[in-house]
Amino acid sequence: MTRRTLGIVMNGVTGRMGYNQHLVRSILAIREQGGVQLPGGDTLLPVPVLVGRNPDKLKAIADRHGLDTWTTDLDAALADPANEVYFDAQLTHVRVDAVRRAIAAGKHVYVEKPTAETVEQALELARLATAAGVRNGVVQDKIFLPGLRKLRRLVEGGFFGRILSVRGEFGYWVFEGDWQSPQRPSWNYRAEDGGGIILDMFPHWQYVLEQTLGSRVTSVYAHKATHIPERVGEDGSPYPATADDAAYGVFELAGGIVAQINSSWAVRVDRDELVEFQVDGTEGSAVAGLRNCRVQHRAATPRPVWNPDLPAAYRFREQWQEVPDNAEFDNGFKAQWERFLQHVATDGAVPFGNDLLAGARGVQLAELGLRSAAEGRRIDVPELSL
Repeated sequence: MTRRTLGIVMNGVTGRMGYNQHLVRSILAIREQGGVQLPGGDTLLPVPVLVGRNPDKLKAIADRHGLDTWTTDLDAALADPANEVYFDAQLTHVRVDAVRRAIAAGKHVYVEKPTAETVEQALELARLATAAGVRNGVVQDKIFLPGLRKLRRLVEGGFFGRILSVRGEFGYWVFEGDWQSPQRPSWNYRAEDGGGIILDMFPHWQYVLEQTLGSRVTSVYAHKATHIPERVGEDGSPYPATADDAAYGVFELAGGIVAQINSSWAVRVDRDELVEFQVDGTEGSAVAGLRNCRVQHRAATPRPVWNPDLPAAYRFREQWQEVPDNAEFDNGFKAQWERFLQHVATDGAVPFGNDLLAGARGVQLAELGLRSAAEGRRIDVPELSL
């Protein structure tokens, strides 16, 4: 039994997602547990190399966590043979060039979504990685969340019978920045900087629907809106919000399933979790969030009768049953990182299906969603291939 190290060039860790979920809760957490177990009993210890544009922020993060290596020179980090993996959590509009350089340097690549701003760019990255023979993956963290893993368990167990429909609600109120500071960076609300909720969330809905229900999205109809036209930036100055902050989508899936998902940064939450999906089937229904999942079987379905003149005789939500954990669930980002590192260290023997082609499918759905919103019509989603 041996322990080997693997250098990971981490670009974009000064941002909220790159720092919290990928550096602290994934890579550093993996190091604290002693590494990733490989088939056969060996251990892989990731060694993060922090890369970014701001040396002060990089040094502060490195000092905070006792890390030795950081740099503003991406090419120098890629030239080091000890660094075998490149990870990118930068702004979307600067991601493609950096990933191209990493592939050209022979590095395995792991990329936040969306992988690119256009499907052409996303497919280019997938083709480059395939031609170079490097392992590649895209972050699709939500399928590793406890609630959606329970939902997938129900699908695989045949609980629903024939699945009819999905209703999804995602979002929360992001403060405008005038009287309370916003929870998201200002670039999210500028289309020229790659912002917009369709580009951000439709790639998520693509893989959630496809991998949870086992059916691919075949068409999309979307309506987008910019409900808050002006926000206040990090410098305290107001700026015009040029990107969509809400999207209302209808997706048709192979086999006749219809999914309706609302996404909004201008909605106040009246549900148990920030995202919830209700799946209805002929034999039963389920409501899944980030962590929890509850079900109602056909035999336990109440018999409501519409009568607005009388109060409801019972509370509908009390007639649902919680799905047990039946397992210990780790952080979704960390769980996917462990799988990708095993995939790289075993030269693909441990499978990792969420590759750059899968990422391109997410970008495709976002692109077609924006086109649908602009043209006001339903658009078919063709199958993508290399």
